[in-house]
Amino acid sequence: MKKILLFGAGKSATVLIYHLAQYCEKNNNEFIVCDQNLESTQKKIEGFRNSNAVTVDVTNETSRRSLVSAADIVISLLPPALHILVAKDCVFFSKNLLTASYVDEAMQSLAAEVESRNILFLSEMGLDPGIDHMSAMRLIHGLTNKKAIIYSFLSHCGGLVAPESDDNPWHYKVTWNPANVVMAGSNGAHYLSENREIRIPYQSVFANDDQEIDVDGLGKLSWYANRDSLTYMETYGLKGLSDFIRTTLRYPEYIKAWNLIVHLGLTSADDHATINHCRTYSEWYQYKLNAYSEKNKNGNIMPLLKDSHVHQQFDYLGLFSDEILPTKVSSAKILQSLLESRLVMLPADKDMIVMVHEVSYRLNQQKEKVVSTLIVKGTDSMQTAMAKTVGMPLAIAAILILEGKINLKGLHIPVLPEIYEPVLAGLEENGISFIEKVVKEQ
Repeated sequence: MKKILLFGAGKSATVLIYHLAQYCEKNNNEFIVCDQNLESTQKKIEGFRNSNAVTVDVTNETSRRSLVSAADIVISLLPPALHILVAKDCVFFSKNLLTASYVDEAMQSLAAEVESRNILFLSEMGLDPGIDHMSAMRLIHGLTNKKAIIYSFLSHCGGLVAPESDDNPWHYKVTWNPANVVMAGSNGAHYLSENREIRIPYQSVFANDDQEIDVDGLGKLSWYANRDSLTYMETYGLKGLSDFIRTTLRYPEYIKAWNLIVHLGLTSADDHATINHCRTYSEWYQYKLNAYSEKNKNGNIMPLLKDSHVHQQFDYLGLFSDEILPTKVSSAKILQSLLESRLVMLPADKDMIVMVHEVSYRLNQQKEKVVSTLIVKGTDSMQTAMAKTVGMPLAIAAILILEGKINLKGLHIPVLPEIYEPVLAGLEENGISFIEKVVKEQ
């Protein structure tokens, strides 16, 4: 009997848990799910005899190691900063590890030890990063095998509310970590556009709500640039491009209003001292508005705040409410509390994942563009599209590794055919597939 160990059973883990619980039941393996919320985790594995829920303090080395040492493969959906604790245990006990998070410096520092232990650490194995890498590399390798010359690469991805559940002026509901929603874009952006290297600060990330893409069946969506796109040019084996950018998709109304949220300092994580006197949401908002006006005498966003739809969005979010603030840790925490209460997924709500790759190339003296589109809708507020697309790649990869169908060793992300071909095939079997079209370009 083989044992799969999962750390973290939050919103994005529901589909992963169900898929692996089914697999272990069918194949007489054991599945251990470790999370702080034991009662919630027990409900997620209810009815599966080979699955067990446990709770430990993951910062307690003895408790954590007792779980890792007994596992055949470990999956971590903990907050990224905690991955390193599990990763070091996996190195110590020579266990394979999967995560959905970006490879940070801490994880990269273990690369040599992972290699020497002859084990596999597979990171960036969720949606974005994850499915984006795998689907992009399948496109890129397919084109380069035909001797096509790629000159532009744009990749867009967004977690949105499905049209049938879109009932608020933000056209958005929270389906993943709300703290990450608050801090989106805070690292600025770095990308390549029309042969120019572009760097933009946080204050400018959401400034252009006219950056749009037309998605078949959905219409126009807006995008904002993600972090440092250019780190992936080399990873994807691309050179000499005029454009390379990875973006996040939102509805245009969201981008427009969130830009104002950022400029007003409502996402500030270190302003506890200055907002400590505020008692209500409206006092907090008015204080931040006055502070912005004082610093920016020209009031360059002030006319935008008078837009009727923006006013409706701010009102819906609760910025004008006289409710007592639940916390004064920081503006970021206050804003997060509003997102969690006002933009919450109701039980019957459906979310939606949209991913689009636009790859332009020259082939046989003709310019063409392939547009590859993925649209996935959730079933309800628990079996979300976000949970499907984050969890399924991890579940499929874990099973492939357990069954000896992925035999790579070392620290990897899913850009190699040995990884992306079988995982994408598994995703397609579970209804997660791309539709491609090729258009001629001038």
